[in-house]
Amino acid sequence: NCRGRTEPLNQPRRQLVVLARWPAAGRCKRRLAADLHSATRAAAVQRQLTHHTLHTAATAAAACGAELRLAVDGLGPRARRRWGQALGRDGIVATLMAQGHGGLGCRMQRLWRLGFAGGAEQVVLIGSDLPALEPADVEQAFTALEAQPLVLGPASDGGYWLIGIHRSGFRRAGASLMAGIPWGGDQVLATTLERARQRHLQPALLRQLSDLDTRAALGPWLRR
Repeated sequence: NCRGRTEPLNQPRRQLVVLARWPAAGRCKRRLAADLHSATRAAAVQRQLTHHTLHTAATAAAACGAELRLAVDGLGPRARRRWGQALGRDGIVATLMAQGHGGLGCRMQRLWRLGFAGGAEQVVLIGSDLPALEPADVEQAFTALEAQPLVLGPASDGGYWLIGIHRSGFRRAGASLMAGIPWGGDQVLATTLERARQRHLQPALLRQLSDLDTRAALGPWLRR
């Protein structure tokens, strides 16, 4: 694991980025909102999931000596500052930033570029809808990037819940790794693995997790 592998605070080699939307009705979890017939209930679930993910990510980042960032969609600068202050009162130290415009692949590429431009050697991206996420999952991703250029966390729906890349892998793959991925379908992981193979990037694979997008997935999580 990552414990004991801390870096100087002014030059973090690792960066962990959580991608999230502000958990408000109508702004997130559209599939779950449709399944529950309530945008308000879906937003409440999203709020719990985001809280869980951020606490888990903060624990993992501290263990790995990583900088924690929260990349937000749907909030302006003033609202982001307020959210950052609220997280600070909850003991979570994170830099809040905008995801920016464009599709998911474009936004992830942008976050990688910003991380490497800031001096990071490893940048790991995760979503915020992972009820089974544990700090060890994120720690294993950073450990894997010490030996391999790319790491992926497979999701049960054919996508992935985590993707991380080393600076050397990003130099080799560039923007082409994310171009033309069929986002939202069941071939996201398979297509990404094929792109990685074409670019001679041997990925490490973590354990499979499920996100929470439907009523069927909601019950077991709430009974935990």
